[in-house]
Amino acid sequence: MTQIFDNPADFADEALDGFVAANRGYVARVDGGVVRSTEVPAGQVALVVGGGSGHYPAFAGLVGPGLAAGSACGNMFASPAAGQVYRVAKASNAGGGVLLSYGNYAGDVLHFGQAQLRLNAEGIETRTVLVTDDIASAPLDQIEKRRGIAGDLTVFKIAGAAAEAGLDLDAVERLAIRTNYRTRSLGVAFDGCTLPGADAPLFHVPEGQMSLGLGIHGEPGISEHPMPTASELADLLVSKLLADKPDDAGNRVVAIVNGLGTVKYDELFLLFGKIEKLLSAAGLTVVEPECGELVTSLDMSGLSLTLLWLDEELEELWAAPADTPAFRKGNLAPRARRELAGPEDAVAGEVEDTTPAAADLGRLAAAVLAQIQDVVIEHEDELGNLDAIAGDGDHGIGMRRGIDAAAAAGRDVSAAGLSVQRVLTAAGEAWSERAGGTSGALWGSAVIAAGLALGNKDAYRGADAAAAVTAFVDAITALGKAEPGDKTMVDALLPFKDTFLAAFDGGAQVAVALASAATAAREAADATASLRPLKGRARPLAEKSVGHPDPGAVSFGLIAARVSAYIDTALNDTPLNDSRLAASVAGNGAEA
Repeated sequence: MTQIFDNPADFADEALDGFVAANRGYVARVDGGVVRSTEVPAGQVALVVGGGSGHYPAFAGLVGPGLAAGSACGNMFASPAAGQVYRVAKASNAGGGVLLSYGNYAGDVLHFGQAQLRLNAEGIETRTVLVTDDIASAPLDQIEKRRGIAGDLTVFKIAGAAAEAGLDLDAVERLAIRTNYRTRSLGVAFDGCTLPGADAPLFHVPEGQMSLGLGIHGEPGISEHPMPTASELADLLVSKLLADKPDDAGNRVVAIVNGLGTVKYDELFLLFGKIEKLLSAAGLTVVEPECGELVTSLDMSGLSLTLLWLDEELEELWAAPADTPAFRKGNLAPRARRELAGPEDAVAGEVEDTTPAAADLGRLAAAVLAQIQDVVIEHEDELGNLDAIAGDGDHGIGMRRGIDAAAAAGRDVSAAGLSVQRVLTAAGEAWSERAGGTSGALWGSAVIAAGLALGNKDAYRGADAAAAVTAFVDAITALGKAEPGDKTMVDALLPFKDTFLAAFDGGAQVAVALASAATAAREAADATASLRPLKGRARPLAEKSVGHPDPGAVSFGLIAARVSAYIDTALNDTPLNDSRLAASVAGNGAEA
């Protein structure tokens, strides 16, 4: 039971503040997580890790020389928002590019992916390596679908050591990918964990039983078994991992016995001794093992075994020094402290010489966001009811939370006279962080991408609108990975883009092309009623969904129609009736 807190809602933030206070020689607090508080060599690749809170030492405890440059820290068992990841990565970047690495969970993939798109758009080369070590979560021929558990440590350690050695981003990424492929983990639980403020664990394991294949976010295992002896447990874990070993496995392995929260060190040591004997009997040499709490799950009663099959290069990097609050190996020379801008300084430093055209377009963008807010409010209940047919019913609520935050942020930034890029970036960040979930990440990413495409220019042409439409749609398809026919928002989104571009390329003005695209989106959204969902939360209840359109496609169609109608009349609205704005909204090739 997690008992030490004032307000459960503040638990993650206050725990992180306390962690920083206890480790100022290693880490400094930034908005969204922590970064190294010591100097980083110029040009060094920045490894940025992260995920939900509640897993200490992962993820903030692994920030320091020889390991991570920063950690984005979400709420309890929840992905950090894209804006948090972006800010941590920006503060960690030393000029050599950024490698994002984290466990393969849907929310993390979306939010880290959104941050990656934004970082790359700003010229900070950013790559991602997902950790997929849990053999219980998917078969070997679907290794890319496996989730990340305690194997996070091996991937982070190798990537961090490679960065510390001065290798470039290509090499760091290559080594992280190889490490992930050669890492296998399997966990067991004896009882569940309890979130702060909750009066019961997330799950229970029946008395005298053990749950096999648990996750680290309070997920129960995939099967239950009679409680084994220590020797039986060691044999179970070792045999299943060896049966799943990589094709190119050698005979030297790192073995990690990881406690998940309440299994005591004496028990972990006892089990490790039995595991080491079994590995030796199988002809394997155990190299620099770890035994302790490394990736936990609050107070979960459970443990996991991780094996990393080494080659010569990986072994050298695994043995390389590292110095972090929770993981130390070898010796590193002390590093000088660096000066980090506080949140106020960071905001003040974001100076923009806004052009009149970009400010005009920013005001229009804020007005469009207000229109989107109106249409979402109008249809919130309808969208929720539609989502409840085969989902969890929160689409209307999530869209409302997201657009309320986005509209407020857009209004504030546009009132300050800043560019359309700044307006839409602020709106997208707010949408992502307030809405959460899949739709929040996708909409936030798309709004930011459109803003980056529009930029802060001296003049705008109709082609800039086409670029914004393309960036908006491409951001969603790149992050969500959905394809036409999957019964998602993409089924309305792609017809919208294709119709807009075809009309625009044929000589139509932006407002006319937008009207045609909005009609295509509405018709495509209605047509999703005949589809069976192949992605998202509706997939398990596919038959219930048939006959009803996809809520994400419907909400996009409604928004496209409202935006089109508003743009068509915006030029007659006195506050927006500006010649520069008129050209950018109505023109095809005209300069604003």
